Amino acid sequence: MQLSTVILPIHRWGEGQKVWRRAEDLGFHAAYTYDHLSWRTFRDGPWFGAVPTLTAAATATRNMRLGTLVSSPNFRHPVALAKELISLDDISGGRITLGVGAGGSGFDATTLLRTGEEPWTPRERADRFAEFVPLLDRLLTEDSVSYDGTFYSAREAHNIPGCVQRPRLPFAVAATGPRGLKLAAAHGQAWVTTGDPKLFEAGTPEQSLQALRGQVDRLAAACGTAGREAGELDKVLLTGFTPDRGRPLESLDAFVDFAGRHMEIGFTDIVIHWPIPDSDFASDMKVFERIALEATAQLG
Repeated sequence: MQLSTVILPIHRWGEGQKVWRRAEDLGFHAAYTYDHLSWRTFRDGPWFGAVPTLTAAATATRNMRLGTLVSSPNFRHPVALAKELISLDDISGGRITLGVGAGGSGFDATTLLRTGEEPWTPRERADRFAEFVPLLDRLLTEDSVSYDGTFYSAREAHNIPGCVQRPRLPFAVAATGPRGLKLAAAHGQAWVTTGDPKLFEAGTPEQSLQALRGQVDRLAAACGTAGREAGELDKVLLTGFTPDRGRPLESLDAFVDFAGRHMEIGFTDIVIHWPIPDSDFASDMKVFERIALEATAQLG
């Protein structure tokens, strides 16, 4: 089991660099940040860009992996994103993972809309995602790409020298539906889920576990169709969005129990949010640090 964290991009760098360095000192496998223009209850406070934040984090750390969790087509274009990722992978010495998803219906989906323009429907987001991921894969593995698609195009987009990681940096594809799972199976080195959103408010931890087991099974089926073994993909659970909410971070024992039950159904990576006081991600920093330092040894 690997344990990672999400550090929201809310800190001015004078303070933020201390957080990222502390995450490495605590032994986290990876530290991610959200790639949004703004997010939920944090909209009226500080919020910095994901790529500049990760670039700074790459210079402030040495060994910990870094990445987005997740980037999406909501405001990203594959050509421009590929250039930024290649640069970031170079600066970090090959420590970048791209978490990528179809995007949601929040601020990212409306900030760039023209007056009177309607937000994309879930189907439209899925359609764009189905084109976004394969094109990004090509852009990160080929020196020059030309492409004419329904939503995206590229004209001799050159990406030399390419990624430090070969053939490209890894994709962690966030998906729960059949089309997204197909993309994860075809292009992912990891798969990401937050659980079943329908269970967040009224579901039980056991129902959530059953729903996640079903997702793992559907991923395995998608991998089989793609001619891959499901074991080739890391299976990443981003916590905080299941009916358990913050309870796994209440104590070391609570976390070990939570993580162990999810390991049993196939998860290889657990991601926990860096504590933010007076927010949905509030937790005791001493308990959080103890989990970071001791949980993986207990889980084996």
